[in-house]
Amino acid sequence: MSRPRILIVDDEADIRSSLKMILEYEDMESVEAADGAAGLQLAAERAPDAVLLDIKMQGMDGLEVLANLRESHPELPVVMISGHGTIATAVEATRLGAFDFMEKPLERDRVLLVLRNALERKRLQEEIREYRLDFEERYKMVGGSKALDEVHQLVARVAPTHASVLITGESGTGKELVARAIHRNSPRAAKPFVKVNCAAIPEELIESELFGHVKGSFTGATKDQIGKFVQADGGTIFLDEIGDMSLKTQAKVLRALQDGDVEPVGAAKTVHVDVRVVAATNKSLPEEIEEGRFREDLYFRLNVVPLHLPALRERPDDIDALVEYFTETFCSENNFAVKTFSKGALDALRKLPWRGNVRELRNAVERVLIMTPGESVDVADLPPEMGMALAQERGAVPDGMLGIQHEGASLQQFKDTAERAYLVTKLRANDWNIAATAKAIETPRSNLYKKLEAYAIDREKDGRP
Repeated sequence: MSRPRILIVDDEADIRSSLKMILEYEDMESVEAADGAAGLQLAAERAPDAVLLDIKMQGMDGLEVLANLRESHPELPVVMISGHGTIATAVEATRLGAFDFMEKPLERDRVLLVLRNALERKRLQEEIREYRLDFEERYKMVGGSKALDEVHQLVARVAPTHASVLITGESGTGKELVARAIHRNSPRAAKPFVKVNCAAIPEELIESELFGHVKGSFTGATKDQIGKFVQADGGTIFLDEIGDMSLKTQAKVLRALQDGDVEPVGAAKTVHVDVRVVAATNKSLPEEIEEGRFREDLYFRLNVVPLHLPALRERPDDIDALVEYFTETFCSENNFAVKTFSKGALDALRKLPWRGNVRELRNAVERVLIMTPGESVDVADLPPEMGMALAQERGAVPDGMLGIQHEGASLQQFKDTAERAYLVTKLRANDWNIAATAKAIETPRSNLYKKLEAYAIDREKDGRP
């Protein structure tokens, strides 16, 4: 690890000399400047980790140098030094962005303590920046198709506003990625982004999750809990799968959108919050309204800016870029040698229907990378269900139990096709009740869930004959 480099800017040679001795004894490198102009030049040339800056100097004084450093090197910690320190001077230095303020004569221990704190803050800032870059990389939208470009343009227009956004699209199209992009590019970016999966929270708990509760308000409420709306105060709350929210909870969400007031369960008063709401659903909310399952007034509140995400099969031009991105990410995270997909494999992937969209593609890529022993992935390395889907696309294997043909499909593909069709038939017969279906076919529910994931069976696309 390289030694910390400290820039000393002071017009007194004795001060520079004594500071240099203190730093070198602590294995720190020192760079010296006798005036402000020289200090700014060395800051640009030598990239110091911290600056010790005298306030009173001939020519450009320390406060002027500080202002220049904050503009050109905003993350560089600057410690101000003064032989005639006053409260007003210290306040002004702090206002301009100084990390700390020390008075002459300088004490060795004080100098070292302040510098260590400054260097630690700089290290933490760099670490946070790296985490943020990694985070943005993980949640970026990949692809260059016209359909995705239109999504990017709409995000760029709506993000700087405070308008509510309703994101629609099939499961796996990346609705959360878009919600995060809206937040990241909004004036609320420095505030929390809070995600709530409305479909994953039991009905009896969703109000408590969203709005919080007070101790003793219901059985099991052993302490006060802050709700998601309060956690998101000043930032963005992402209500995923909002179409699964009960009418009772919808009424409270509507009040939060209209007045900014939320009422914790069991509380005697409301809490005012400032949140931006981004909601998402894979359902048709107008149809849900007609069926009496969704409030029309809440729909209009959420649907200020509608944003529809295209299915992956509608943007096949993005598949190559997505495969490359998922491959690099997975191999990097798992210490795998990077593998390449052959032209034939990519052609095959572009022809698949991808009913699970980008999420299904990512899972498929990861599976292939794990199971393929060589350095290149070819068509033969694709999982059986992909071969089955390709056969269906070519008309060799109709979707259904009757009339399953074997032409153009391997034995394993035929078996997979038959098993998938059998499961879909049984699920339809049991009105898509997982427990009842598992009992009817005499298999554990956990096994049935695995089959549903393996064959990309989904009620939305397979629910009707």
